[in-house]
Amino acid sequence: MKHSVQQEVDARSNLTGSNQFEMMLFRLGEAPHSEHRELFGINVFKVREILVMPNITAIANAPKYVLGVANIRDQIIPVIDLPAVVGCRPKRGLAILIVAEFARTTQAFAVEEVDEIVRLDWSQVIPADSSGVGGLVTSLARLDGNTDQTRLAQVLDVEKILRDVMPSESDKISKASVGTALVLPAGSVILAADDSAVARSMIEQGLNAIGAPFVMTKTGKEAWDKLLAMADDAIAQGQTILDKVALVLTDLEMPEMDGFTLTRNIKQDGRFKGLPVVIHSSLTGKTNESHVKSVGADAYIAKFQAEELAATIRRVLGQ
Repeated sequence: MKHSVQQEVDARSNLTGSNQFEMMLFRLGEAPHSEHRELFGINVFKVREILVMPNITAIANAPKYVLGVANIRDQIIPVIDLPAVVGCRPKRGLAILIVAEFARTTQAFAVEEVDEIVRLDWSQVIPADSSGVGGLVTSLARLDGNTDQTRLAQVLDVEKILRDVMPSESDKISKASVGTALVLPAGSVILAADDSAVARSMIEQGLNAIGAPFVMTKTGKEAWDKLLAMADDAIAQGQTILDKVALVLTDLEMPEMDGFTLTRNIKQDGRFKGLPVVIHSSLTGKTNESHVKSVGADAYIAKFQAEELAATIRRVLGQ
């Protein structure tokens, strides 16, 4: 049994080498102004465990959408009413708890039902804003491939949900907290990629605080295409990519192309020799850190501490 479990973990981990991932599908009840029960998804790497709804202790003056806390394996974990956050009506009740770990935190999402786990290529996932959708949704997953009849799953911006429901004082960024200004070679920028609107906003604030010029993109593919275009410009001007880009800062989970693939593409292309890549992700833990090393990233930092991000960028550029 242990052997088969380890094989499953290894197989799941190896997906990071092929621009693939596994998504857990769940339902939150009937959508607003509809009786249809839409599918939602979350990366399996963010899920610690799934439980039948345990006892929840209501907390005095709890934030809106926080049902209370649950005692799970001797850890007190806040429970968020996810259907209420997105406006769904769970007629079957909140029966399941998804315990998720990301961005240095552990929280639980109350949902109506967990459906299944599916294996997808990131090319099956499209950015939400490119389809006219936004808000709490970062992307849409075409579960049955690129066909007209495919089922769609909405990938929620869990970082935005967490910060909207339980804002943190550490989200406030000041120039004093991140240290002295970062001096980059004239004409060069930091190329950043993240699919979460709230993450992009915080990265922009952090980079502005250290005085670093940057170009922001929303997917790994957009960042890769931008990097190729900048490389062509550099060659045409008798320069190298290092004259245009000082460092690449990338998320891991992104539609179309993930951060693992982006990093691998950069590190395997001779045009980008010496270009440092820092992975900045809400996917935390030793397993993900080992994947980061395997694709050749120069550093890995968990979201989101502006001081640590600034210190990591300085250290990598100093090398």
